[in-house]
Amino acid sequence: MFTLVLHTHLPWLAHHGRWPVGEEWLYQSWSAAYLPLLRVLRTLAAENRRNLVTLGMTPVVAAQLDDPYSLEGMHHWLANWQLRAVEARTQVASPSRRGTAAPDTACTPEALRTFGIHEYAEADRALDDFATLWRHGGSPVLRELIDAETVELLGGPLAHPFQPLLHPRLREFALREGLADARHRFGRSPAGIWAPECAYAPGMELGYAAAGVGHFMVDGPSLHGDTALGRPVGDTDVVAFGRDLQVSYRVWSPKSGYPGHAAYRDFHTYDHVTGLKPARVTGRNVPSEDKAPYDPERADRAVDSHVADFVDIVRRRLISESERIGRPAHVVAAFDTELFGHWWYEGPIWLERVLRALPEAGVRIGTLADAAAQGFVGQSVELPPSSWGSGKDWQVWAGEQVADLVTLNTEVVDTALTTVDKALEQNSTPGATVPRDFVADQIVRETLLTVSSDWPFMVSKDSAADYARYRAHLHAHATREIADALASGRREAAERLATGWNRADGLFGALDARRLPRP
Repeated sequence: MFTLVLHTHLPWLAHHGRWPVGEEWLYQSWSAAYLPLLRVLRTLAAENRRNLVTLGMTPVVAAQLDDPYSLEGMHHWLANWQLRAVEARTQVASPSRRGTAAPDTACTPEALRTFGIHEYAEADRALDDFATLWRHGGSPVLRELIDAETVELLGGPLAHPFQPLLHPRLREFALREGLADARHRFGRSPAGIWAPECAYAPGMELGYAAAGVGHFMVDGPSLHGDTALGRPVGDTDVVAFGRDLQVSYRVWSPKSGYPGHAAYRDFHTYDHVTGLKPARVTGRNVPSEDKAPYDPERADRAVDSHVADFVDIVRRRLISESERIGRPAHVVAAFDTELFGHWWYEGPIWLERVLRALPEAGVRIGTLADAAAQGFVGQSVELPPSSWGSGKDWQVWAGEQVADLVTLNTEVVDTALTTVDKALEQNSTPGATVPRDFVADQIVRETLLTVSSDWPFMVSKDSAADYARYRAHLHAHATREIADALASGRREAAERLATGWNRADGLFGALDARRLPRP
């Protein structure tokens, strides 16, 4: 059996900047990856194809796809994209263009006019999809695919924390609330989760079992590369499935992965007048200003070639692994969802063709839940501390580069738990239900945003590191100033502060601090 797992995640971006990092990141991923990917899955679902993809959807992404502010912003962004395409297809030689683009390159007026026609059609289609299916949120669109059993939903903890470093009380709360959030949006609790960053610490399987999680993802090295079967962890029935790196890296390898092919659209090359990406990769060492114009027909031929290659790789891997273990094997390829369309423009087309070609080649496709139910599970295993980051350990989230953020997280969590515990205790009356506390809820909400795994990842990878540090300290400041006001008896001030921060950080409306595990 072959399983494709997609992990959909971005941090909370609404109300927190626009360009170059902020809401633009959300809208680019939404338009380039989420819209076309769900279009592909809807097409396959209409053909009665079932159990095709295991789709991880983090609560923080689901919240943004349902958020009225983000929905309005996305509609404006799509309309602006269409306007930029109009600008491209009406390009003429002008002083602003003179001398900026060499002949036969992607940013000449002639090449941009051709590209603008193609891009306008794409934007028009996206606008139509959005207006028809998405204007009331992403949950109804995804729920239809879940109900049709085309996808298996994986959930996760609220705000995507790096769980091994998280206080046990907040870890338990974030996971249970994350599963409840999925139940509210999609009508069912996920049977499995994508553990944020595939991060694991010994004993976490006990928390998974208590929360009703039946399976989760780890990276291949966590199982010493033996990923042909899922493995129950410790003394539990919770199964860890490992990503097969040999198959996964065939697609997403910095040195040899498909998206770097010369025919595909280049992610990094912009036309700085229209803001569009009109070039093809051309060559790994070709400067942006010398990139050739994008050619959809050339790219389409490359897609077919890479579909055939991937199907061959999967078949050979399944055969070799089955021979090695003496029973039918299971291969899991896992990727960030945003690869398909955002980072790799042709990714959704490739994905649709792969999902058609694999069964035609005799490869059975199933979800992680299918694999568990159909016995693709081996002997139990003791997992080491691990992740899918550099070194496959915790260094990206706990290394020297981010030691200050680790300290910040610990301090903020301690402050939040202490303050919330006291507030709930003061509001309790013997024999009566403790009333919900909006201020305590916002303290917990800001704390969860502070400990998002995105911030140390971005710092360690030097990817918008300043923005990441700003966001971590911003949410830490919000937590502290609300908690300080509440702890010092200034209840009205705490309520005003909580209300103000909630305008920007009002996600997870069902979050209830009363459900925090007791100390």
